[in-house]
Amino acid sequence: MIIAIASGKCGAGKTTLAVSLALTVENSQYLDCAVEAPNGQIFLKPEIEKQIPVLLPYPRVNDANCDFCGECAGVCEYGAIAVREKQVLIFDDLCRSCGACLMLCPSKTMYEVKLEIGVIEIGHSETAAFGAGILKSGSTRARPLIGELKKRLDPSKNVIIDAPPGTSSPAVEAVKDSDFCVLVTEPTRFGLNALRLAVEMTRETGVPAAIVINRSDGKDDLIVKYARVQNIPILLQIPQDRKIAEAYSRGISPPEFDESYRSVFKSLFRDIQTRVRK
Repeated sequence: MIIAIASGKCGAGKTTLAVSLALTVENSQYLDCAVEAPNGQIFLKPEIEKQIPVLLPYPRVNDANCDFCGECAGVCEYGAIAVREKQVLIFDDLCRSCGACLMLCPSKTMYEVKLEIGVIEIGHSETAAFGAGILKSGSTRARPLIGELKKRLDPSKNVIIDAPPGTSSPAVEAVKDSDFCVLVTEPTRFGLNALRLAVEMTRETGVPAAIVINRSDGKDDLIVKYARVQNIPILLQIPQDRKIAEAYSRGISPPEFDESYRSVFKSLFRDIQTRVRK
């Protein structure tokens, strides 16, 4: 089973929930798809067994043989190529490695080079198989790095995907094809707005979803009313507890500092299992 843990905003408690499940669910695999700032390793403390560079093709041009016709710039939907007075300018940050410019170059003077966009780390913690993507500083290619990480997904395990925050293409890449998505929110107006966006994302991707309210202070009416209107179940309300925050700041998840949370997260997992099997 593949469970994505997502949120429409950062700081809602997504990683807290993801690592807590990875620590309590048997036969689990944790994939940290928040590749721009992965931090699951702080809590799971995995032993990294290998690092795999991820390379993508980028276009280059042989100026000596180029007639500067501009076909490459014209076909590029991302504005990654500009032709100016006997010079071809290529903007790697805008390129999406589609290869259209090479295919349609009349003089066949374009070629590809492979550039590293990040690395994938593979390992094990005491309780779970571990995988994480780490985007290279300055790179904008989070989505393909997440796609490469998900190729290491083990279908024989209970996979916990820690998705990037927000609802842009990296988050969609992480959540799509999951069996279920848990949307983590907080009982604030900002949290509600982010939740609305996240719900729309799961509906667009066709992934069934439910809500977990983090930092619940007993005043969850905003979220509860929205969930009722949208017919989305609320599976768990994690209390506003200073002890959780203090433990988190030391890299300790709720099931590690309080044994009672183990049964809470095991129960949450069983609830998700039941909903997936329906």
